[in-house]
Amino acid sequence: MEKPIYLKDSDDAKLFSELRKKVNQRVETIPENRDLYIQIKAIILPLVYFGLYALALLNAERRWIYILSFVLMGISLVLIYLNLIHEAAHNNIFKNKKLNSAVLQIFDFVGANSYIWKKRHISSHHAYPNVDGWDTDIEQSGLLLIVPWIKAKGIQKYQHKFFFLVYPLYLFNWMFIRDFRDFFDNDRVILKTQGSIPVKEKVKMIAYKLFYFFYQIGVPVLFFKVSIGLALGAWFLQVIAASIFALFVLLPLHPLPDNAFPKLDEKNGLPFSWLRHQLEVTNDLTNNNWFIRNILGNFNFHVAHHLFPNYSYMYYNEITEEIEAFSKQHGLAYKKFPITTALGKHIDLLRQNANNAYYILEE
Repeated sequence: MEKPIYLKDSDDAKLFSELRKKVNQRVETIPENRDLYIQIKAIILPLVYFGLYALALLNAERRWIYILSFVLMGISLVLIYLNLIHEAAHNNIFKNKKLNSAVLQIFDFVGANSYIWKKRHISSHHAYPNVDGWDTDIEQSGLLLIVPWIKAKGIQKYQHKFFFLVYPLYLFNWMFIRDFRDFFDNDRVILKTQGSIPVKEKVKMIAYKLFYFFYQIGVPVLFFKVSIGLALGAWFLQVIAASIFALFVLLPLHPLPDNAFPKLDEKNGLPFSWLRHQLEVTNDLTNNNWFIRNILGNFNFHVAHHLFPNYSYMYYNEITEEIEAFSKQHGLAYKKFPITTALGKHIDLLRQNANNAYYILEE
């Protein structure tokens, strides 16, 4: 299938060239190599995750310590994703691509698959954000309807009433369904953008999944006398905690009624230029503090990431200042909301979609 084509607009191309020049000049004025902080995290965060695992095993007889350790592993898993996996996929941690690839493979040890996730993120989400049929992040599940101009069917008409039961299962779907479907289902978005997947990657995916469940559940039961009920329960709570935390971070950035979900025309063309598309489908968060900047990987500055993914999040504060000023000067659709407002807007989107109320910005 022919890939989507962005609207060609020479004026917008000149605008982005001007913005890129301003951003590059601004970053060049920053004297220190801030990526060093992420490189340190590449050592610390995996040690935290597996340190908590060791703490759980060494306290297998103390149920509350075992369970708490696994829950905290879920939280640290999301921190690994925000600070390391996401940046490694863009080769933003080290100058050496092999080192970035090594960091990316941490994902394989925590239940996901680094190969297919990078394909999803770079070739699907970044290439065509919020485009139905091409952005894997809004791929429809059958339970929840994210794209506003698709008619709600069946249970989707009640999604605003039960979404809080579905979202905590987010990573279970990722581990048990999504990865496998992306590897083997030819109708999936990722296979449309990437073609066939090497057999060795399929073997690696299954092998890593088996190893993950062996050390998460098998090792405690077989070698540390943890009951199967406790092992499964603690692991279940870990994934629930990670799912809720991950969606708390990810949901406020794209799937909002204020953001566009551009429709392809009969020639597979998109209604916006690349620059305007990124601004129309993405928003920032007004929240900006030490915890967000240093622990949560500046997820609040998401527009900067989509416009300049070659810079790590350590530079997004300054880059966002340039984007915001430039957008105001040229009338571009830069948006930002408090996180609580953005989460509320996401629920509004679910409600509007359930009721088939269309709020497509480009229309």
